[in-house]
Amino acid sequence: MRRKEKKGRFSAEWIADHCIAVRLRLLTRAVTRLYNDALRSHGITISQMNILVAVWRMREAKQGDVCRALFLEKSTLSRDVERMIARGWLKSMQGVDRRTGFLSITPAGQRLLEKTFPAWNRAQQQARALLREEDLDALNRAVRSLRSGNPAEPN
Repeated sequence: MRRKEKKGRFSAEWIADHCIAVRLRLLTRAVTRLYNDALRSHGITISQMNILVAVWRMREAKQGDVCRALFLEKSTLSRDVERMIARGWLKSMQGVDRRTGFLSITPAGQRLLEKTFPAWNRAQQQARALLREEDLDALNRAVRSLRSGNPAEPN
């Protein structure tokens, strides 16, 4: 049964019907499931793969830079990095002082990226099939805007 809400008051129904965060999280979970299902047999998640790719691109990456690049919380990155170091996919190197350290991808991590590419590509095709081309275009515009640091201004 729906509750009648007075104008200007809290409305759970309005939130349920219009919340952008809810819609994005639903979409993210569905797409993440596609990639994780494809990568499961390789023992890696799409989140871990994204970290590997980010570190590969940066060559030697400070954890803070990886967090900023992927919009991750430090605690989320730290948990995944610990697992990835234990599996031999990443290595951590001490910087000039205790507060600065760098991550780099190991040869095993590079081999893993190469080995998982076909599975990732299959998941990529499934994700593309889930979304229409204009949806993907809008998604790409939103990401470019977010990365430019000015989300209000379209790129």
